[in-house]
Amino acid sequence: MAERGQLSSERPSRVQIRRRRTVALAGLLLAALVIAVAVRAVLPHLRGHAAAPPPPPPPPRPFRIVFPEGFTRAQMAVRVGVVARIAEHKRGRPVRLSNAGYDTATRRLAVPCFVPRLRTATEGFLFPATYDFVANTTPAQLARDQVQAFCRNWQTLDLRYARSKNLTPYDILTIASMVEKEAAAPSERPLIAAVIYNRLRERMPLGIDATLRYGLHISPERSITESQLQSPSAYNTRNRLGLPPTPIANPGLASLRAAAHPATVDYLYFVRKPDKVHHFFTASASAFQQYECAHGYGC
Repeated sequence: MAERGQLSSERPSRVQIRRRRTVALAGLLLAALVIAVAVRAVLPHLRGHAAAPPPPPPPPRPFRIVFPEGFTRAQMAVRVGVVARIAEHKRGRPVRLSNAGYDTATRRLAVPCFVPRLRTATEGFLFPATYDFVANTTPAQLARDQVQAFCRNWQTLDLRYARSKNLTPYDILTIASMVEKEAAAPSERPLIAAVIYNRLRERMPLGIDATLRYGLHISPERSITESQLQSPSAYNTRNRLGLPPTPIANPGLASLRAAAHPATVDYLYFVRKPDKVHHFFTASASAFQQYECAHGYGC
């Protein structure tokens, strides 16, 4: 009886059992709460990650078109047509640029840095540089990019010296275009500009054949004939005083700077040397003639 009583006394009481059950239940509830909170915190991220759209494809690699310094508007239109066909062949899809579209878009331009702003003679304002384009780029957008590049470069010039010589901004642009077409050696740009300034001051014909080539559409590969030299064209600076009516090309920044700041020299004549790159410069008509005779340019 004593042992049986001892065993019965070691059993938990009903109070203890209820307490233990309460503690266990509380633990389960706490664990469930912790799990619920954790799931609630993570679930939006999981949902958002699952619902996020795939990243967009990379933009198409742009094409590039290069306009060399001294290109005319017509040459640029041809270049646009060639590059557009190459782009279409490479990508297998049409592009919006075209020769005819560029020609139309550049016949009339708004040039914010010039007065008047609207230009119908647009040669000179299409800045020569490298431009990117994609399939949807329009000729008008490309022309606008060129005009913006022109204005950025134009606004870096100091025009005070040229204005002191009674030259207008358009005169400077026209001179720059002639410098661009005549200068093959970069160092000679300010010298050629000086000859133009000096001849204008002395009221001498400029005698620059590049202007006649532009006015009569004579390609560089062809010789100028005697009848062409006598042409009444406004671009014939051999028999007309002053500047041609418009620029004859689209000059780069170096030629613009030379036109605004010519060299301080008294040269009135220049002729291409036999190397076809450099020029012989002089202020003497007789020295000029002697050089021409000595190098087979005629006497």
